[in-house]
Amino acid sequence: MFVLTAAQMREADRRCIEELGIPGAVLMNNAGAAVFCEIAGGPVGIVCGKGNNGGDGFVVARLALLAGMETTVVLAAEPERITGDAKTFMDVYLRLGGNMVVAPDAEAAASAVADLADCAVLVDALLGTGISGEVRGTARAIIGAWPRGLLTVAVDLPSGLDADTGEPCGACVRADVTVTFAFMKKGLLAPSAEPYVGRVFVADIGIPDLCAMDDWNTRKTE
Repeated sequence: MFVLTAAQMREADRRCIEELGIPGAVLMNNAGAAVFCEIAGGPVGIVCGKGNNGGDGFVVARLALLAGMETTVVLAAEPERITGDAKTFMDVYLRLGGNMVVAPDAEAAASAVADLADCAVLVDALLGTGISGEVRGTARAIIGAWPRGLLTVAVDLPSGLDADTGEPCGACVRADVTVTFAFMKKGLLAPSAEPYVGRVFVADIGIPDLCAMDDWNTRKTE
């Protein structure tokens, strides 16, 4: 089993997209589909950030909506700030009639997330592996307002967890299930991460093992 740092994972992702030519949208759709497999029924609340983690969340939201589940997305950013593949999947969800609460500031975000307390499951698609330093602002308000006692599924890793050290960055979502993508992340195996990650599942999203190998440049031409 490959265990990667955040930087190594970014490089594996880049190799897959830029050098092998597998579109990022394909990987994102596969990631969201893997998370959706952990959802048995609704209502479903999905908390999305502005990055690719949020894009994975919009895939989950689309699949839940199409499965007939009551679905609400809380977007912790202005929609205009969503770009690339994440915007593609946000737009599809909205065109299908999906419900989205836009909550870019701390007060609005905390209130919107607290309103998800009646959901059967919450999906944490707020922050990804790129976090460094303490969680602040809107993200911290969301984590503080996260409803207790609800099944929480984390996308790639719980928001606020350092992907390399497994230490919470001042505040961290406590997940019941963490669906991490392609390869295990180093921080998820740290003892300090145990209270936050719940059951960890490594999902195959279509990135070949080759992309994580140190001798990539040699192997890819064989």
